[in-house]
Amino acid sequence: MDANNDAYVDWSDYQQLVDRYVSVFKLGKNDPRAGGIQAFYQMYWQELIRHAQPNGQKLTKEQFVEANRLASIDTSRLNMVEGAGHAIFDCMDVNGDNEISKEEFETFLRKVWKISQPDAIETFHKLDLDGDGSISRQEFIRAVREYFYSNDPNAPGSLFFGHI
Repeated sequence: MDANNDAYVDWSDYQQLVDRYVSVFKLGKNDPRAGGIQAFYQMYWQELIRHAQPNGQKLTKEQFVEANRLASIDTSRLNMVEGAGHAIFDCMDVNGDNEISKEEFETFLRKVWKISQPDAIETFHKLDLDGDGSISRQEFIRAVREYFYSNDPNAPGSLFFGHI
């Protein structure tokens, strides 16, 4: 997440991520999906700061990991897992058919998250639980939940961002 490699995570790292979503998925400034992803990451960042309580607006790796853990559990202000899943799904679903195609998923992993194509293809097939050639919103949200909550390394969601 440390986009500028300064050994800290700060808002600018997340803004760069949001900008990649907007650019990669060609979202216009007034597109509700662009507003949704921006709003989600702003709220998420505030939750990380609230949980980490750093001196300033930067998080060390340790603070970032712990704040993420706490933010995924504490849903009193923001349900991070559900919010992230829906905001990201909406950006990825370029054609609006409420399903993620293999191409849409590969674009997400390769261009937004910079993950290799073989990992993207393998992950797509694991997340497509019913084998119909696309990832439904339900399958996607389930994968996000598994990524954050499951201790099972074989759960499809454990590969959400490929092999990391």
